[in-house]
Amino acid sequence: MVLHPLAQQFAAVAEAYERGRPEYPPAVVGALTAELGVGAGGRVLDLAAGTGKLSRALLAGGFDVIAVEPLESMRELLIERLGADRVNAGVAESIPLPDESVDAVTVGDAFHWFDHALALQEIRRVLRPHGGLAVLSTVPDWSGASWAHELGTFVMSLRPEHPHFDGPPWEHTVRATPGWSEPREVRITTSVAAEPQRIVDHMASMSWIAGMEPTARSAALARIGDLVRTGETPAQLPIHFVIGLTALT
Repeated sequence: MVLHPLAQQFAAVAEAYERGRPEYPPAVVGALTAELGVGAGGRVLDLAAGTGKLSRALLAGGFDVIAVEPLESMRELLIERLGADRVNAGVAESIPLPDESVDAVTVGDAFHWFDHALALQEIRRVLRPHGGLAVLSTVPDWSGASWAHELGTFVMSLRPEHPHFDGPPWEHTVRATPGWSEPREVRITTSVAAEPQRIVDHMASMSWIAGMEPTARSAALARIGDLVRTGETPAQLPIHFVIGLTALT
């Protein structure tokens, strides 16, 4: 399976991704435990695990976690944090696990990269009967900062065609595929310290910024840094975690 060209850009920004993307709080893991019906020790596949932000939270919550990630630079960080026995190379369309081998599958900020139909087919194959799927999206809320509108306008001006914004929502494919329950959604909001460099790193980890020509990328990140550091920023800013849920019927 060939990754989308923008997805391949994450290989160059693994460290920025790790520094800039928010951690998943215990409340998210608690919601997954309740909504997916998987207790402590349940086996969970974290698909397209990146640097392991969600994998680590799941492991700390008592789950038996298996992480699958296609990019080597991301897997290196995963192995450092989870151990090699929990990390596999692979893609959502060809999951390197046996049939009916996990109780649940999680996908954090990555389902938009998948071929939805093929991925759902593979997820169904590796799930045990009545197993669940959680599709998580992390939405920073920077609206309380003076620079929020200008930053958003600038960053979107840099964006090429992108599957996250331009493709159909994952729920459409679930509803069109027999054997899955009606998708539902849970939202959890927390707050994090509004550290300027972390905000810049978050922007640096965006796929289309990572994919820019180096000189243009440096200039873009310098402008983002100037906006954030010279503007007014609250000490804390909200983060919304949107958890989409479905299960095998």
